[in-house]
Amino acid sequence: MNPHLTRLCQIAQQPSRRIIGLMSGTSLDGLDVALCRLEGSGPATRLTLEQFATVPYPDDVRTRIRRVFARAEVQLEELTLLNAWLGTLHGQLVLECLHSWGISPTEVDAVASHGQTVYHAPEHQHQRPEYPHNATLQLADGDHVAVRTGIITLSDFRQKHVAAGGEGAPLAVYGDYLLFSSSSEDRLLLNLGGIANFTYLPASLDAAAVFSTDVGPGNTLLDAFVRELFPEHSYDPDGQFAAAGTSNAALLQALLDHPFFAAELPKTTGPELFNPAYVRAAQQRSGTSTLSPTDLLATLNELSAEGIARAAKQAFGPEPAAAVYASGGGMHNPTLMAAIRQRLPRCHFADTQHLGVAPDAKEAVLFAVLANEALAGSGVAMGSGRQRVPAVHMGKISLPG
Repeated sequence: MNPHLTRLCQIAQQPSRRIIGLMSGTSLDGLDVALCRLEGSGPATRLTLEQFATVPYPDDVRTRIRRVFARAEVQLEELTLLNAWLGTLHGQLVLECLHSWGISPTEVDAVASHGQTVYHAPEHQHQRPEYPHNATLQLADGDHVAVRTGIITLSDFRQKHVAAGGEGAPLAVYGDYLLFSSSSEDRLLLNLGGIANFTYLPASLDAAAVFSTDVGPGNTLLDAFVRELFPEHSYDPDGQFAAAGTSNAALLQALLDHPFFAAELPKTTGPELFNPAYVRAAQQRSGTSTLSPTDLLATLNELSAEGIARAAKQAFGPEPAAAVYASGGGMHNPTLMAAIRQRLPRCHFADTQHLGVAPDAKEAVLFAVLANEALAGSGVAMGSGRQRVPAVHMGKISLPG
């Protein structure tokens, strides 16, 4: 028998597994590397976050990704080469983190690699009748990660979700439900990445009532225009540029005048929709093309907050009163967080550190949980009707030899 398959069977039968979760989001700031120890599976899952690091991407890496990121047309050679190159790079970064932590690759059972999303195409967004299905594409080939690290790797998690009838995003619902459900309060797990999303976890612990949804832009538009208007910055530090401006009501209304914001929950989206062209078109319609940089950023800040609040009210009525636990880069932006709190005054806000997981590590941790379920879980279905998430095992398995 292939010794790697024997090892895979052993890992699945162990009482606990040491899994490295990898996440590179749409903000392209770097690779999150989370070393997790996971005991059990399903609702009995217990997590210990042993180590965490965010390895910043050099400008060269960001430049290469942006040449294919969320673009309708790219060079096929560039896309092909980047897939292998990113896989090898991510594998190397894993080895460097392990070395800095004093841990041998042989002490790790598996790597859970999300990869780099470069295009997300749900059916409601691409609207091409000759392709009546959802689709999504992540780069950073899992075989390259496995061979570079010598560690069994699970990757490309979103494809199974799409194949089973989902939209491929957001996938946080699985890990959120298994790790963070509580019988003491209704919870919203709010992730403020490039695209904002939340998971609803009812105090009833009823898996049929759980759902996760994208709600609109988080940081993606703010970051894009900061890079354009303030080239010495890649994001708005502490939200200071947006705080210095005044939101423009006409532009905000034009930005919100898009079918996505009224679409039924759950829904998914990406920078393919929420990009600078979307903003400039709204500026032309509203006659606001000459706004000052700070006023534009103030308006985009309000757009992100309003999208989150509208989705919460769409799901739970005009005055949601859940406990909101935030994670993702946007939670470090006090201007954005203040705008969200203002719109949801009955909600109690904290970050996921209060639940035992550092907020910057949460997404990488959740993919380690998905890998753990693929290896040792029996499958958990959540939601109902259109919001039903199938009980599928996600992640393609790559052996290191």
